Amino acid sequence: MAVLTPSYAPDFELCRDLHRSVLRHAPTEVEHHLLVPKRDARLFAQLKGPRTRLHVAEDFLPKTFLSPPRLNYSINLRRPLPPIRGWIRQQILKLAAAAQLEMDVVIVADSDVEFIRPFSAKVFRKDDVVRFYRRPEAIDVTLPRHLIWHDVTRRLLGLPAATPPLPDYVAPLVACDPNLVSSMLRKVSEVTREPWTSAVGAELHFSEYTLYGVYIEEVADPLARSFVSDDSLCHEYWNEEPLDPQSAETFLSAVRPTDVAVMISAKSRTPLGVRRSALASARRELE
Repeated sequence: MAVLTPSYAPDFELCRDLHRSVLRHAPTEVEHHLLVPKRDARLFAQLKGPRTRLHVAEDFLPKTFLSPPRLNYSINLRRPLPPIRGWIRQQILKLAAAAQLEMDVVIVADSDVEFIRPFSAKVFRKDDVVRFYRRPEAIDVTLPRHLIWHDVTRRLLGLPAATPPLPDYVAPLVACDPNLVSSMLRKVSEVTREPWTSAVGAELHFSEYTLYGVYIEEVADPLARSFVSDDSLCHEYWNEEPLDPQSAETFLSAVRPTDVAVMISAKSRTPLGVRRSALASARRELE
């Protein structure tokens, strides 16, 4: 089992806290793989250690992907338009890295996640099957962007359109099977008749977790969905309004017994000091 985190310089302090929590709460054989732009590798090198692997993001992208300096997009020489936005590129990197890690389970956690409890491989793998996160009938017309993600996914996989309500597979903490990620990406290339990186990179809207979820549910061997749960194992704060000390304490007071992690979205702009103080108090309560 490994934890995979894509990050970059503006999220370094968040990533440092996540990294410490991985070392503290994950089994000692679990490694933390950090995926960062080449320009940020020196900064993140201070996190390297016996259980930490630092990867340069550009090594996982095709040679046809060119990234102009200081701009958050790439150009794919195979298909120059539209440019590949940073958000889409990050998802391509996650998929490429997860497929290449030689592990039974890869847990993808962004920098704004922090583990709060010890966990073992048994939480994410049972009878050789990786845990499949799925919330049934969670997507409807009130979530138009999620519906677009489903539409794009079904087109990439060659599946017929589906009508809501639809399942949701998006969570701050997602476990995946690298072998299934690899077979899924081959399926996208087969359906689109081009490299999967070009097919995904050409999309304006895309969700890597929706692609993985629909693939597991409708394309993969049924065994792949024999260990399914609607529990994300992570207490989530998605709002873009920053937390203050009181609201952070209130948010963390709702941590459930099954939660092994907490996510306070970086987009909330919650001050680092508020975040760290509240999480430290929560850890003391849990201990």
